[in-house]
Amino acid sequence: MDDITTGDIPCALQTPAVRHLAWLCHTPQLLSSPLSFEPARYLPPNHLETLKAWDREPGIAPALLREPPQRRLGFYFERLYQVLLEELLGWEILLKNQQIQSNGRTIGELDFVVHNRTEDRIEHHEIAVKYYLGVPRPGQQTLWYGPNARDRLDLKTDNLIHHQSRRTHQPETQVLLEQLGISGPLTSRIFMPGYLFYPTIGETVAPPDYVPRNHLRGHWRYANDVELTELEQSVPLRKPHWIGPWSQIEQPDAEAARAAIHEVEKRRIPTLFAGMEWHPGRECWVERSRYFVVPGAWPELHTVETAAGNGQAPAPR
Repeated sequence: MDDITTGDIPCALQTPAVRHLAWLCHTPQLLSSPLSFEPARYLPPNHLETLKAWDREPGIAPALLREPPQRRLGFYFERLYQVLLEELLGWEILLKNQQIQSNGRTIGELDFVVHNRTEDRIEHHEIAVKYYLGVPRPGQQTLWYGPNARDRLDLKTDNLIHHQSRRTHQPETQVLLEQLGISGPLTSRIFMPGYLFYPTIGETVAPPDYVPRNHLRGHWRYANDVELTELEQSVPLRKPHWIGPWSQIEQPDAEAARAAIHEVEKRRIPTLFAGMEWHPGRECWVERSRYFVVPGAWPELHTVETAAGNGQAPAPR
């Protein structure tokens, strides 16, 4: 294996954390902006050899890759990003998850402040891995919701560009940075990979203009619209395996997939599935597509639209 592409990763790398890290290095993003950070531009030529070595001998991989994954996907994603910065790029992390205080209360947080040794400058990185499902609205712009409908693509990108990435401009942040010996203007960077999921039934939807054309895609449907035959080669994905494509040696368990569909309606929580196919060359099942199955009430559009009209985030489920 000389090259790793998104399609090669599932069977080419067997260690989950290493496979997830490889995906992180090369995956498209959901935001095209002058602030967008593209790791592949800075990766050393031998980074694939490094990943393969860590995969062959997990004991020599960085300690963060050998720890059990955290339950919250965002925390696990931050851990992978730290390994990317420190171990693959060789950049120094000056601050991580640094809270900003004002009059005794927290007014924000910096995800990462790093020394970009390639270009010898200090950078502020805000990161997120996201999954959004497009919901058409007749005569109006499509809204893209996260599985938890309180999260929305337009709100998240606005917050990243106009608030999170500008936190180093706040007087409180500048005082903090000066106290920590970090001086000079910081270059802001945003890194937001993920997937957009398109509806399989109903009106065709288009992504926002700021989403790159090469973004990763899936589809979504309501639980009542799932074809039972499709479940014969589908696998419900549990976090952290939402990151990067899935593979397995065992044949997909159709009964487990049907049980997961039942849980979608019972618990009223969207579930992510991978549609699998057998790869004879690599002798394993690999992900060919992914899709969300959502309960009938999701995303409770009347509540969401009312909240959005008031300039608020959608109400919790």
